[in-house]
Amino acid sequence: MIKVEHLSFSFPQKELYKDISFTLEEGQHCAFIGTSGSGKSTLVEILMDPERHLFEGKLEIASDCRIGYVSQFSQVDPTVEMTVFEYIGEEFIKLQHEITAMYAEMATTSDMDSLLEKVQSALDALDAMGGDDFESTINKQLNLANLMKLKDADISSLSGGEFKLIQVMKEMLSSPDLMIMDEPDVFLDFENLNALKKLINSHKGMLLVVTHNRYLLNHCFNKIIHLENMEIQEFDGKYIEYNFSLLQTKIELQEIAVAEAEEIERYDQIIDNLREIATNVADASRGRALKARVKFQERLEARRIKAPFVDIKQPNIRFGIEHEIEDTVVVKVDNYSVSFDELLLKDVNFEIKSTDKVAIIGPNGTGKTTLLRDIFKNNQDSIEIKDDIKVAYLSQLQGETLKDSNTILHEFIDAGFKTYDEIRAYLLNYSFEGETLDQKIESLSGGEKNILQLAKAAASQAGLLLLDEPTSHLDIYTQIALEKAIEEYKGAILMISHDFYSVVNGMDYVLIIDDKTIRKMSMRKFRQMIYASHFNKDYLEIEQKKKSVEMQIESALKDTDFELAKGLIDELEGLIKQLSAL
Repeated sequence: MIKVEHLSFSFPQKELYKDISFTLEEGQHCAFIGTSGSGKSTLVEILMDPERHLFEGKLEIASDCRIGYVSQFSQVDPTVEMTVFEYIGEEFIKLQHEITAMYAEMATTSDMDSLLEKVQSALDALDAMGGDDFESTINKQLNLANLMKLKDADISSLSGGEFKLIQVMKEMLSSPDLMIMDEPDVFLDFENLNALKKLINSHKGMLLVVTHNRYLLNHCFNKIIHLENMEIQEFDGKYIEYNFSLLQTKIELQEIAVAEAEEIERYDQIIDNLREIATNVADASRGRALKARVKFQERLEARRIKAPFVDIKQPNIRFGIEHEIEDTVVVKVDNYSVSFDELLLKDVNFEIKSTDKVAIIGPNGTGKTTLLRDIFKNNQDSIEIKDDIKVAYLSQLQGETLKDSNTILHEFIDAGFKTYDEIRAYLLNYSFEGETLDQKIESLSGGEKNILQLAKAAASQAGLLLLDEPTSHLDIYTQIALEKAIEEYKGAILMISHDFYSVVNGMDYVLIIDDKTIRKMSMRKFRQMIYASHFNKDYLEIEQKKKSVEMQIESALKDTDFELAKGLIDELEGLIKQLSAL
């Protein structure tokens, strides 16, 4: 068991945790969630190497606890020359060679006892990793992830998504006591994301996974740790059940809050009356009554419910347009082709109209990002952009649009804002305020950088948005805010995304990469294709009903109709039970 008790930690400009406690137990698959910049990755670093961090509180991890780790920033080293099988089995193969060498040494050693101890230690380590069955185990994992075809491929030839999965397998096969993964889903296409889901669900050990991916959250975990506003909340159960619990609590708290507000207002009126009487009538007893009433009102105010996990503020993303655009073609791609070491795309043809919202869908490494970047640069004969249209670009390589050495304030001066006060007022919509505005871009989390990219794109008032993996690193609340902004936007969007929810909730149709070219697909057919491969046939219908009921509950809460909200909660609970059973 991993135990954290009363832990507090801060940076010079920001307090991250205040007296937080939680436990991880054997067999638990735990999702670690929270808004961008709340300190999830830093807490992971503390767990992995407590000696490097000056924190208050207690951290109980056994000295012999082995921790496996998959970073969100892992990349293929092009200089490494080994096959995928050799890379995954590297530790096994190394141990086997050491044992073989020690057996050979027995013929000449003068210290047999010491050598036998070393042999036994190596055999124990090999046994902990699965013993001599490691080849069979690796084959099973490759089959599970549908990557057996890569077994003999050179590790340096893999796409980023394929390499991430191979890394996950490598760490899992070493059988760590605790496996930590920091956003392992970032940039994975849907096939690889589904493979990651299978790997997580097949793992027998203890897992702590930082993720904002709704697909994984809904299908992989039996415990939730939620970090928000320097506090932590634990929930034993599935993410879908945790969300339901939050919604129940939200209804209860809002009902209490309304009742308390009415009570406080009533006592305010009594206090005002007593003050008026005490002013006009010099009576000590009336003064004491006024004092007592004021103290009672202060107690009422003090016991107002504070719920940092229930009603989390979403950024207010609004994509406006400088001027309305007539219904016309804004992007035309005609016989576009691209190749690097091999041909990626050929004879690509499509048009985007002024209000089209379109997703480009395809496996990792098929040229999607290159196509989007070429459209943004607009320097090829095969790409034509309407002359008077303003274009904004969000890159998955955040350094393309953000300058690491800039502070947040300077970044937005560079973006065209006139004064610091103007920037401060604008960025309040995106939850950046106070001293955080003086932070350098390089010190921000991946999610915070993407929120800044969205803020810059929104400020540009562009009529065409080119978005490359805009939901990567974003917390769930910002993902939902982005979906709302996309829905309300009156311009054109061309978006690369592997987030199924963002595509089906916001796009008009998709462009599918198929056999090195692109073809148009309706959203209905896209949903059918994805659900036929990865979901129970009833899942989408029930999930859509669930979303509809949740929106009705939110509407009832705005109208303070708590009886209607409670009735809808019962309906929602039934739908959640159906989803959990699929």
